[in-house]
Amino acid sequence: MTEPVQPVQFVEPVRPAERLRAALARLLDGLPPSQAGPAVERLIAHYRGATPTDAPILRDRADVAAYAAYRMPATFAAARAALGAFADAVPGWAPAGHTDLGGGTGAAAWAVGATWAGTRPVTVLDWAQPALDLGREIAAADPALHGARWLRARIGAALNLDPVDLVTVSYVLNELSVADRAALVDAASAAAQNVVIVEAGTPDGYARVIEARDRLIGAGFRIAAPCPHSAACPIAPGTDWCHFSARVSRSSLHRQVKGGSLPYEDEKFSYVAATRRPAGPAPARVVRRPQIRKGQVLLDLCESDERLVRTTVTKRHGELYKAARDADWGDPWPPYGP
Repeated sequence: MTEPVQPVQFVEPVRPAERLRAALARLLDGLPPSQAGPAVERLIAHYRGATPTDAPILRDRADVAAYAAYRMPATFAAARAALGAFADAVPGWAPAGHTDLGGGTGAAAWAVGATWAGTRPVTVLDWAQPALDLGREIAAADPALHGARWLRARIGAALNLDPVDLVTVSYVLNELSVADRAALVDAASAAAQNVVIVEAGTPDGYARVIEARDRLIGAGFRIAAPCPHSAACPIAPGTDWCHFSARVSRSSLHRQVKGGSLPYEDEKFSYVAATRRPAGPAPARVVRRPQIRKGQVLLDLCESDERLVRTTVTKRHGELYKAARDADWGDPWPPYGP
């Protein structure tokens, strides 16, 4: 007798962000909260503000586990947002290989895998061996990173890179001297066809991004995102700074360290995505949170003619008004696609 055919149940694939959260949660198993909290507080105060020396501030596995569980989701979210904007500007393209400079535990490598399907050669370079070891351990949860290489290297001057399609540099420039920042950007631009740099969304972080942006343009790159042009930034130095926001789910460790009750926080970041390929930058970019009022939406835009403008979209604009109500800080304007 033939067995009845059972209906096929669709199981939604686990997304990289969810796999990453689960892998990070496992890191803290067996690490007492009394150890994790102080480690994070110490590392927040010192790690990102110090130039690496012969004694990296991430001293051991406990340090790295606490720091990764606390900071990696935010770094992933910021890098994913920047890479997503880059992908919009180069539709149909995917990196054939990826090198992450100063990648630590690999947040940007995870973000690349979340942006473009498939696998590719991946190399993560960092000075802190405990971070690389933990990054390799976490990567076991992501099939796209099973073949990744985790290599120790001093990030800065005298860095020799093999040719590669995409280089990412996330939350690294602030650890370096001015000379080493320049050397790092020059090394990335010499080796890669595409470079994406992410920094903290502060005035200093924006200044470092602009510094890198200028060097990339000088090396022959064109800007794909967030800027709608490759001319000088229209923001007068010292008057404002260009930055964006990515929402991050808070873990129990986040709430423990920060004492907050909200289930999320907003990671502010600045970035530049540059390419030697043909690219279609956004006609304009929303550079502040849209203001939704009765019957109208106010959008602050950086436009392709190198101007910062505020435009008002009303109900009279029909479908464009609906798009404006859905627009978010950092989005292209008008939206890509139909």
